[in-house]
Amino acid sequence: MKKASIAIVEPCAALLPGYADALRRGWSPNTMRDVSADELAAVEADGRAFLDDLTANRGTIKHADGSETPRLPSRLFWISDGEFSGSIGLRFQPGSEELPHFVPGHIGYTIVPWKQRRGYATAALGLILPVARAEGLSRVTVSCDADNEASEKVIVANGGVLVEEVLRDAETGRAKLIFRIAT
Repeated sequence: MKKASIAIVEPCAALLPGYADALRRGWSPNTMRDVSADELAAVEADGRAFLDDLTANRGTIKHADGSETPRLPSRLFWISDGEFSGSIGLRFQPGSEELPHFVPGHIGYTIVPWKQRRGYATAALGLILPVARAEGLSRVTVSCDADNEASEKVIVANGGVLVEEVLRDAETGRAKLIFRIAT
């Protein structure tokens, strides 16, 4: 079987039907809570406005305790093998490699279930590291649930070094592994 060529691309109209299909099939771009129904409604209401809003870097983030904070600057990409396959994003504070206490890592990613375990996340993480470097980051933090062996392998395959294990994450209540990767 030929290995698929993976790319990270800015969210675009060409991949929007595949994104909507993934949402219909129950995939959520948010790994903390299911936002698939809300996002699908927004895509179906006005796809162009949805894409504009998705990449606008505005608004706030609502935390588990109900508080809200402004969104960090970010770069969002869709993972593609010719069709929509997942998403990966980079969050950062300009001029600093540090993150606020409520941000679990610089990079977050998720692959649609029917394309998992094919190397897509590993490839996408490798592709976003130069983007992080271009934003001035010499290293990034990436976290995963302590019981997520697949994600741990993705991070380690990209040079991730375990720096901390958090027994109870404040936002999720789950144990987390914290890694650093040089860009």
